[in-house]
Amino acid sequence: MTFAAAAAPTVGNPLINIGIFVVFVIFTLTVVIKIAAGKKTAAEYYTGGGAFSGRQNGIAIAGDYLSAASFLGIAGAIALQGYDGFLYSIGFLVAWLVALLLVAELMRNTGRFTMADVLSFRLRQRPVRLAAATSSLAVSFFYLLAQMAGAGGLVSLLLGVTSQWAQYLVIAVVGVVMIGYVMIGGMKGTTWVQIIKAVLLITAALIMSVWVLAKFGLSINTLFQAAIDNSPKVGEKLIDPGLKYGKSDISKLDFISLSMALVLGTAGLPHVLIRFYTVPTSKQARKSVEWAIWLIGAFYLFTLIIGYGAAALVGPDAIKAAAGGANSAAPLLAFELGGSVFLGVVSGIAFATILAVVAGLTITTSATFAHDIYNQVIKRGEATPEQEVKVARYAALGGGVIAVVGGILAYGQNIAFLVALAFAVAASANLPTILYSLFWKRFNTRGALWSIYGGLISSLGLIIFSPVVSGKPADPITGLSPSMITNPAIDFHMFPLDNPGIISIPLAFFLGWLGSVTSKEYNAAKYAEMEVRSLTGAGSANQSLDH
Repeated sequence: MTFAAAAAPTVGNPLINIGIFVVFVIFTLTVVIKIAAGKKTAAEYYTGGGAFSGRQNGIAIAGDYLSAASFLGIAGAIALQGYDGFLYSIGFLVAWLVALLLVAELMRNTGRFTMADVLSFRLRQRPVRLAAATSSLAVSFFYLLAQMAGAGGLVSLLLGVTSQWAQYLVIAVVGVVMIGYVMIGGMKGTTWVQIIKAVLLITAALIMSVWVLAKFGLSINTLFQAAIDNSPKVGEKLIDPGLKYGKSDISKLDFISLSMALVLGTAGLPHVLIRFYTVPTSKQARKSVEWAIWLIGAFYLFTLIIGYGAAALVGPDAIKAAAGGANSAAPLLAFELGGSVFLGVVSGIAFATILAVVAGLTITTSATFAHDIYNQVIKRGEATPEQEVKVARYAALGGGVIAVVGGILAYGQNIAFLVALAFAVAASANLPTILYSLFWKRFNTRGALWSIYGGLISSLGLIIFSPVVSGKPADPITGLSPSMITNPAIDFHMFPLDNPGIISIPLAFFLGWLGSVTSKEYNAAKYAEMEVRSLTGAGSANQSLDH
């Protein structure tokens, strides 16, 4: 191993790292201003006017989905946990088959701007829209919070900054730039940022993978053996199942629970669902997901090489000793491969990844607030499109401020629970209601409200009382607690699993069924209309785009 653990926190050249990031920001802001600036209709602001091709939207979906957690987190998980870390990649990828087969085309045909358009189509508008908007905002907020907090956590390693105030400043800068993307460019500008970032990220991952394999004679077996040899504390377990999730019956249940959340949560993520409205036809919606699956699948294969490459060339001790912990695996590997310049490229792309995902989440939250809460709930559908867009811009500004403050408050804490919460809420509160709305004639307003609020409350409550918030013992190597509350004296966990999906997802499906069968209110004619619209696009709000 040529990498000293003590050197990890100050690796690379901070000026190069920040310089490449600044170049990315200037370039993408120029693109946004040139392509998407100016006055916008509601359709242009929320969905880019439905003007993107399936290929463009598929690349943008990949950019939206491949967050910092995908690049940095999974690479680190594979480097330290081997096979079990790669299971995250498998779960995230398989989730897209659910999105393709069950929701992509049907959601695009039935709705117009947001998830609530579909859920409220044949139900009472105001209570269902409010419930759907509440769950959407909850998912988006926790996802957003994790990204913003992650931005601060990366600063120590990538910029050589140790001052908390300097890291707070970086979180604020990310928030300001993100607000600029959304307020200037709307969905069209945000989409082009996603496309540029996706191309850069996947290209960087490809280069790193080929470079790593070249160091081991293009033999993946040789790479695996080097990773095993450089991880003496785990050895052969690095390539076998069970290093993390096979230690006990609880850990095995936890894996099942996490898998349910990952596989089912993606199809309920609001910032993913809104992308299906940015294409002109239902065929292009399907093509979007096909492109996304190929790109995301290729990227996650690259993470396997990057993760084991980090284990072989950097080593688990150096990764754990770095300022970013497991999240430092990919940047440290970049430094080992290409020195300060290549680390600068990779770190700049890592910041760009956070920035692009945050922009996508912000456009979703602003659309949800303006279209569903302001127009449909408060104004009872009587607000003009101009008023909606104005409120959406204010919502983007307010959401950005909240994200910055939340990211600062979450600084230094374990943020893994935030991502888990986002997927758990999406899988529990959103997906059951979406599937019932699209496929069950008997589904009604009571079922929707019970399912959404039941899934939201149960997933949130179980995570609050789970080990990810309090009660996990400190890591014997790093001394850090994997719980959000690091004080060992504070332990109020009662639910033994890290992820609530195994309980909250079936519960939400059950509550949706129970609420529906205990109420006689349902509209068979409206369901028939929705069924025809979802399958054919006939009569939909986007029908004019289909012809």
